[in-house]
Amino acid sequence: MDINEVRNQISGKSVEEQLAIMTNHFPGRAIFTTSFGLEDQVITHLIFKNNIQAEVATLDTGRLFPETYKVFNETLKKYMKPVTLFFPDRTAVEKLVTEKGPYSFYYSGENRIECCRIRKILPLNRALEGKDCWITGIRADQSNNRQGMDALEYDAERKLFKFHPLFRWTFEEVRNFIAEHNIPYNSLHDKGFVSIGCEPCTRAVREGEDFRAGRWWWEAGGKKECGLHAGSGHRARSGGQGAEG
Repeated sequence: MDINEVRNQISGKSVEEQLAIMTNHFPGRAIFTTSFGLEDQVITHLIFKNNIQAEVATLDTGRLFPETYKVFNETLKKYMKPVTLFFPDRTAVEKLVTEKGPYSFYYSGENRIECCRIRKILPLNRALEGKDCWITGIRADQSNNRQGMDALEYDAERKLFKFHPLFRWTFEEVRNFIAEHNIPYNSLHDKGFVSIGCEPCTRAVREGEDFRAGRWWWEAGGKKECGLHAGSGHRARSGGQGAEG
């Protein structure tokens, strides 16, 4: 499937229409992964309310905020539709914590990446097995790294399309949509938390700070990514034939 052809098909369409077009191209092989952030809650609402045929899934790292579990539960109550849960491998987590302790990620970049790989990347890989379209809540203005991405990309490493339906939305548009449609959201967003991940690795963002300054806040500079989306912008702009022709 040619990525430019699909881009033309979704161009100028509403988000609901774009989601329907993308998932119709990949029946039974489209997945949306949510961390229950504001953008993710908007997309979950659009999928569930419009009966869009995409699996909704989440990664439970074992280190999430209580507030995240609460909005997870409120989402299930509101929409009465399932969210598939993926845990990390028990043996890998037990080995990591036994050998390095529960806060090894604070001590080196290598340790942090290792923890993200075990708790997030490997469960994500399981979630994406057999899928050809991965829907995410990425927006362009979340970070400099993400501004270099496209709303529709082809991930050559995972061999699937990545679609970011809110890519051009502003943070204000997201918040307004949440309020207008009475969508459950994480109460930490009202306390200065913008991008919310694992509890030990996330803090509130201070006025004037970058959108993702609260993630892995002890690390200086860098792209502030865990590896879920790192590098996809580079692969996206290659265009060409999807699924290697």
